Amino acid sequence: MRCFELALLICLLSAGAGGAQEPLTVVSWGGAYERAQRAAVFAPFTRATGIPVRVARYDGDPATLTRRASAEGWDVIDMLEPAAIGACEAGLLRRLDHDAILDDPRAARADFAPARLRPCSLPQNVFATVMAYDDRAFPGVKPTEIADFFDVARFPGKRAIRKSPDDILEWALLAEGVPPAQVYDLLSTDRGLRLALRRLDALRGHIVWWEGAGEAADMLQDGRAVMASGYNGRFFAARQEGAQLSIVWDGRLIGYDVWAIPASTGQPRAAERFLRFAARPEVMARLAERIPYGPARHSALERVGLMPGKGIPMRDHLPNAPQHGPRFLISDSPWHSHTRDLRQRRFDDWLKAGRDGKGG
Repeated sequence: MRCFELALLICLLSAGAGGAQEPLTVVSWGGAYERAQRAAVFAPFTRATGIPVRVARYDGDPATLTRRASAEGWDVIDMLEPAAIGACEAGLLRRLDHDAILDDPRAARADFAPARLRPCSLPQNVFATVMAYDDRAFPGVKPTEIADFFDVARFPGKRAIRKSPDDILEWALLAEGVPPAQVYDLLSTDRGLRLALRRLDALRGHIVWWEGAGEAADMLQDGRAVMASGYNGRFFAARQEGAQLSIVWDGRLIGYDVWAIPASTGQPRAAERFLRFAARPEVMARLAERIPYGPARHSALERVGLMPGKGIPMRDHLPNAPQHGPRFLISDSPWHSHTRDLRQRRFDDWLKAGRDGKGG
């Protein structure tokens, strides 16, 4: 009898061990964004499915996939859409069956528009590069449009700009009066690149470069710059901490964060289950209530309410909120992915022409 009881106990323990869910490794960016994801997406997913989420962090560099994805057992990656397109074409990501992942896929496709369901990625949220200015620097007339960023006669002072051709070339053409719908067609030509760089020439001697995402707001606060390009979420966070700055939504450049599954994942079904959960409108809305990145689905945007614990109406701070006006540009992710080397080369040449960008 004792032998039978012992055998039964061993079987029960084995069954319990076999039923334990293996953690799903989700790769994020850290900081306030990751904290918002933990509260709005990761923890609710675990409660709903029993699958634990283990979070890894990276800096967004697609080359990291080849070094770390397989070695560290990555299962789901938060990526910028241009990087996901390049990684997909390089065979580093799994191709997704969106019809199998999404609830009511036909309706979902319309709900995501203008975001695209691309072969290896699923849109999750919307961010924007925006112009911000130091309120103290302009007690009278305020900057109101993207052309003011390039007008150092009317609005004197240093401009804090990311040391990259990304976004500033688009802004240069918008400041020239090019309609948003024509910007990428024009930038695909030598004439368009020359026009954008010539417009940027107006800022030589007035530029301080930033590379870390948090630097732009810091430069406004400590007086190194009076205007800055930067991410709307970073400027929002700085304002919550007391920074005296304002955001100009005119000419905002909208980009997409996406979910992707690395080709090396050992848990493809669980990863797809995570994507299905994260793509639900109520989950997207819950994330947008904690950090000012807009949900990629229209039905989710309608659900966004107040920031928990602070009572801030978050829809007012989302880059895809309609009240911010019609003049915006949706970043052309395939163009960014396929022209990266060309844009960087032309930008580097422009820097060298200005003594490597020293002083602008």
